[in-house]
Amino acid sequence: MIFHKIPETRPETPLLDSIDCPVQLRELSSATLPQLAKELREYLLYSVGQSGGHFGAGLGVVELTIALHYVFNTPEDRLIWDVGHQAYPHKILTGRREKMTTIRQKDGLAAFPRRSESEYDTFGVGHSSTSIGAALGMAIAAKQKGEDRKAVAVIGDGALTAGMAFEAMTHAGDSCADLLVVLNDNDMAISENVGGLSNYLARLLSSKSYNSLRDNSKKILHDLPPVYELAKKTEEHLLKGMTTPGTMFEELGFNYIGPIDGHNIELLTETLANMKSLSGPQFLHIVTKKGKGFSPAEADPIGYHAINKLPNQNERKDTAPKPSSPKYSAVFGQWICDMAAQDNRLSGITPAMREGSDLIAFSEKYPDRYFDVAIAEQHAVTLAAGMACEGLKPVVAIYSTFLQRAYDQLIHDVAIQDLDVLFAIDRAGLVGEDGPTHAGSFDLAYLRCIPGMVIMAPSNENETRLMLSTGYLHNGPAAVRYPRGTGSGVEVSTHLDPIKIGQAKTLLTGNQVAILAYGSMVEPARKVAEENNYTLIDMRFVKPIDEATILDAQQNHELLVTIEENSVMAGAGSAVNEFLNSQFLTTNIINLGLPDYYIEHGKPVNMLKECGLDSEGIENAIEKALKAFSTNSQAKISVISN
Repeated sequence: MIFHKIPETRPETPLLDSIDCPVQLRELSSATLPQLAKELREYLLYSVGQSGGHFGAGLGVVELTIALHYVFNTPEDRLIWDVGHQAYPHKILTGRREKMTTIRQKDGLAAFPRRSESEYDTFGVGHSSTSIGAALGMAIAAKQKGEDRKAVAVIGDGALTAGMAFEAMTHAGDSCADLLVVLNDNDMAISENVGGLSNYLARLLSSKSYNSLRDNSKKILHDLPPVYELAKKTEEHLLKGMTTPGTMFEELGFNYIGPIDGHNIELLTETLANMKSLSGPQFLHIVTKKGKGFSPAEADPIGYHAINKLPNQNERKDTAPKPSSPKYSAVFGQWICDMAAQDNRLSGITPAMREGSDLIAFSEKYPDRYFDVAIAEQHAVTLAAGMACEGLKPVVAIYSTFLQRAYDQLIHDVAIQDLDVLFAIDRAGLVGEDGPTHAGSFDLAYLRCIPGMVIMAPSNENETRLMLSTGYLHNGPAAVRYPRGTGSGVEVSTHLDPIKIGQAKTLLTGNQVAILAYGSMVEPARKVAEENNYTLIDMRFVKPIDEATILDAQQNHELLVTIEENSVMAGAGSAVNEFLNSQFLTTNIINLGLPDYYIEHGKPVNMLKECGLDSEGIENAIEKALKAFSTNSQAKISVISN
């Protein structure tokens, strides 16, 4: 059944409502599973409409999710979802149906599988391409402990592009562990292979009779090496190689089955049941349609990757939305097009984040200079290093949380060689509903310790453009980190001139307290400075820091306050502390930033408030510090994390 509209009221789902755990699902007759899939898909449409969140991927795996829980004895059998975008149906079937409208909200369900949330979430995820390695680890553990259970990894065709997925498959083939990898291929590039012949072959190749014959033949022919090798090659290249794309997976040591129709629930359950009885590494290739069952999502799978919640009746009565400031990513998108028009050495690189990083216009205007390397962050950075060696000027557009995956390449391939690579780091700081796996909490800390890096934190949209030009024109590695969403709405310049590296900007001059703010923290600090006649300095550069401005602030104020939307430990404030210590200066100073624990998902404004990084929290921290220091006759450095 195809749905054309997201239901605004809870649909009638009597069969789904009878299932609070997979044990009850497994008590159903197989004939009822298509009806369950219909109800599950309709309920998913409703719940995501109420909460917002990941959308298309879940619609595409409704039948697969039912089949997996129907065939395997979860949670005893381990089911590991890659990334987690596709795990909403899994959450619905594992006791969290009535909580789905709270997903991605404070104190509600997490956007991704989380071990602490349910025993059915066997591995916490957020970043892609981890499922095969994790499932292999669980399979090996079961073997060592003598436990009879299966491990199943569900990975998408996009996530399979990452190197660590292939690293895990290489090891799995060598380990002979009881592991099933399900490749959810929703790219539709091989849809012509899905049909009667392919489905028949899947049944045949996964059947007990075929695999029994296969195993017995191996035993009989093993003592006749020439005949054995001939039979092996005949099976691989005649029976399988000519009809399926699985030869590569067979060479890695997997028994490959597929591709099959991932929306045919009868075929899925039969094939999975057959494969469950097989030992060793197994690989099932299914083909699905992202957004399946909802016509707008089928037509635009990228646009419907995630959706906002439906507005309620009161929200609909509001006036037309006010025009918003450009997002930081849009400022980057315009800048890279403008700089590319001026410098033909510029190349743009992204690890599968074209839309998120706003590289759409650049990819269309400069297709020969645009490189989407898929989900391969490590390769993205080394590719940039290779380009820079030959005189190109690569710009790596990457999320803060994803750059963590390429840290070794950042140091060894770029920084040690002092190469001209600019990192445009999006989603810095707290990103909201996606939670700690997607937060850019650590980039200032992990970048600051790398020799030779220039690190900038813009406080608004125009500063972002200026710093992108500065980093691009700098001779050596540089990074500009900017937050998700929009800024303060300042006018953005059109020129491409750089600013002076290492120079801060004093925005307000006051008494007693000097606030040294970085990036997104300038605006919440401005209100505090204005109301209390404090000095406010937009530090702009995390490395190199403006030493002269820091010394001036230290000499003319009773208290220094550093503020950053980054881990307070080893962050930008630590750089100020280290500089003052190097000058043998003691001063009253507090460092405000993200605390030493993971901030759970919620609205960004509430997350910042929890960390004491809103205006009220900043003011309270300053008042507390002034009182504490006034009672202490000996000045000292004190680090405070709210």
